[in-house]
Amino acid sequence: MTREEKATVIEDLTAQLAENPNIYLADISGLNASETSNLRRACFKANVKLAVVKNTLLAKAMEASDKEFGELPDVLKGNTSLMLSETGNAPAKLIKNFRKKSDRPLLKGAFIEEAIYIGDETLDSLVNIKSKEEVIGDIIGLLQSPAKNVISGLKSGGGKLAGILKTLSEK
Repeated sequence: MTREEKATVIEDLTAQLAENPNIYLADISGLNASETSNLRRACFKANVKLAVVKNTLLAKAMEASDKEFGELPDVLKGNTSLMLSETGNAPAKLIKNFRKKSDRPLLKGAFIEEAIYIGDETLDSLVNIKSKEEVIGDIIGLLQSPAKNVISGLKSGGGKLAGILKTLSEK
């Protein structure tokens, strides 16, 4: 690989790191061709981009990036695959589901919207992270609950002010 080619790869990686708020580093070494194909298919279905990268080039792209990756470049040893996703927990769920059949991929580290996770033991924490859509759904559900109580109080109170107040005070 020439210097120009390396510079192009570093620029491309830097752009990908800037565009994606959720970056996972995984080790997929040890997977056979069939397992690798299944992993790539699962990534495609989950809208997760998977790419095998050269550690030195990824480290240079991290340095060139505007993001602060903290200790994440330290895990760039051995085989490294880059998993990019719009949803913070999608790659973690994919890794966890895939490991039901295999001992790989191993999570090396993750950068989730400015938070850094290092090591495979953080996989369960990453799986439990809620997406923005899930958090918004929870908030809407919590906001609707008091409104439902008031409406049911109005209906069960018989329409009279005293009955409404009595029903609401009981709840």
